[in-house]
Amino acid sequence: MANYHIDKLPLKQDIETKDVLKLCIKANKKLAELKGVSNTIPNEEILINTLILQEAKDSSEIENVITTQDEIFKAELFNDYKINVATKEVQNYIKALRTGFDKIRINKILTNNNILDIQEDLEKNKAGFRKLLGTSLKNDKTGEVIYTPPQNSQEIIDLMSNLEQFINDDEMSDLDPLIKMAIIHHQFESIHPFYDGNGRTGRIINILYLICKDLLNTPILYLSRYIVKNKAQYYSLLQSVRDNKTWEEWIIFILIGVEQIAAETIDLVKKIENLMQRFKHKIRQELPKIYSQDLINNIFKHPYTKIEFLEKELNLERRTASKYLNLLVENKIMIKQKVGKYNYYINIELLDIFLNK
Repeated sequence: MANYHIDKLPLKQDIETKDVLKLCIKANKKLAELKGVSNTIPNEEILINTLILQEAKDSSEIENVITTQDEIFKAELFNDYKINVATKEVQNYIKALRTGFDKIRINKILTNNNILDIQEDLEKNKAGFRKLLGTSLKNDKTGEVIYTPPQNSQEIIDLMSNLEQFINDDEMSDLDPLIKMAIIHHQFESIHPFYDGNGRTGRIINILYLICKDLLNTPILYLSRYIVKNKAQYYSLLQSVRDNKTWEEWIIFILIGVEQIAAETIDLVKKIENLMQRFKHKIRQELPKIYSQDLINNIFKHPYTKIEFLEKELNLERRTASKYLNLLVENKIMIKQKVGKYNYYINIELLDIFLNK
């Protein structure tokens, strides 16, 4: 159905089936566990820095923007490092997600202005909501038009205003927040309000909505990994709702994803915590003169670090920061690498946790 009529929210049909509610309980339980486990990490920037990168990389991969963790970390280290277009786009995603998180974390309200700011960071333009005709979604292989989103600029504004209200006004609907998140995501992708960046913006909205509803404290549930694994099913179910109003199947798909990725992230956070404890004991025993919690935080917040990071974050002189890092290398806690004239240091065991996730 190329011309799907988008109804304003809330939905009129009953979507809280037995299967949906059953999965909703399981997904909420895992999210609550993840929220608790994340609080065991002493510095929230450790998880934000590392897990946002995973989300950014996977979300971009859905749009066939593919790069490596190595390229992304190097781009963070060196201002003059020559990065490829894909890595730059992932950097934009990281900035957009951080922009959104900074804006909503206090008031827990996600407005259309916030969404416009996120999209601006993603696409590096101020185009705003679509005003011109001609946008359609096509099959990559055949070129066939699969779906034509709203073309009228006023209709787009009206639908986005309705979506904004649905996101923030719980009196509009008493549905569980996870069910609402699935509906919000579908509605946003169907409105397709921007010329570009709709998929990535929509996935950022998912994470921020969970924070707005206090289901998470930090943006660490990267659903994009689940979507990458099930990309064909994701797009098929998006369209199936438009064609046949199969909301139950779509919501079940999202709830399964939340439960699965929450469980995987819990495992990931526990592995990071265990590695931090092991390094803490090792440095205390073998390098007591340089031990501090700030040092531990630094080499976990920056899996690739450099002398300047230690200088700034630990308030050290350059010679002292260099000495600390070289001692960590000698004790097999970090490995030393060189790019051009610059040295950098990798927490290889931390990196292995992400590479083997």
